[in-house]
Amino acid sequence: MTISADTMYDALLRKDAAYEGLFYAAIRTTGIFCRPTCTARKPKRENVEYFTTPKDALRHGYRPCKVCSPMTAAGDAPPEIGRLLTRIAERPDMRLRDGDLRALQLEPSRVRRWFKKHHGITFQSYQRMLRINTAFKKLVQGESVTGAAYESGFGSVSGFSDAFRSLIGTPPSAHGTTTIITITRFTTPLGPMFACATEKGICLLEYTDRRMLETELRDIRKRLNGAILFGSNIHLEQLQKELKEYFAGSRTQFDVPLDAPGTEFQKKVWTLLRKIPYGKTFSYAGQAERIGRPTAVRAVANANGQNRISIVIPCHRVIGSDGTLTGYGGGLQRKQWLLDHEKSISRRNR
Repeated sequence: MTISADTMYDALLRKDAAYEGLFYAAIRTTGIFCRPTCTARKPKRENVEYFTTPKDALRHGYRPCKVCSPMTAAGDAPPEIGRLLTRIAERPDMRLRDGDLRALQLEPSRVRRWFKKHHGITFQSYQRMLRINTAFKKLVQGESVTGAAYESGFGSVSGFSDAFRSLIGTPPSAHGTTTIITITRFTTPLGPMFACATEKGICLLEYTDRRMLETELRDIRKRLNGAILFGSNIHLEQLQKELKEYFAGSRTQFDVPLDAPGTEFQKKVWTLLRKIPYGKTFSYAGQAERIGRPTAVRAVANANGQNRISIVIPCHRVIGSDGTLTGYGGGLQRKQWLLDHEKSISRRNR
């Protein structure tokens, strides 16, 4: 994909996350190269040249910026935070306080800032959600409220009940009336993404800078009568594996189960989206004809826009009748990248 120098410079000034992975800016006066969202002081336009990969910038003699770390995926946790995430994922019943973090040679204020920036909640809230998620699964498996409370790291049944009611909206004894929607965050070449899943399958996959993300999260909570808690499940693990393979060019079809609530019309449109061949595109008019509603072009476009599972349900493969790109929640530049990626892999596999 070709992006003009003016567009890239403007994105650099705005620190636009929608351009993550699409270009790298190299500063001639300092000899370093940065990702588009770098918070370092911005250079003059004439002092910047652009590359499509970090490797290209390195080949031209530039060094990676220490501020934005362009050699790692955008949003990747630093090593010490990564070790902390692994630790609490393995033992979600643990309750790590500031003293415990310092014992692990972690500065509590830095941990708080990272979780607030990348997850939108405090570290303590993140831990509490993991414990509630663990307890909910134990309740579903037939464990008593008391057993679920203590085995999930809560010091008392009353404290557990209060936390459960606060996050889920019902007391633990009424757990069967609520669906747990597990959410996780991971990085991709196009920037960080949030993914949600129920026990049935994936119900959301969106870029973290998607403007409609909060609306979509409210929508799936309402449609699934659910509560969203951080954690992981087998569907989210499968999704991350398949996405890595997709971006590496070794996967052209997703097998992960989906749980995508919607109207019958929306489901029909989304099903058709998944039938668009990898490396190919449909027009909105072509979509409407294929579902037997040739005059419903606008309705089809709206249904595409209400797709909450990006990439897996490939709404990026739908373009205008004249071949131009049209709306995409993740931004047109990401849409073009995905189309170019799939076409290049298709050509390579012929």
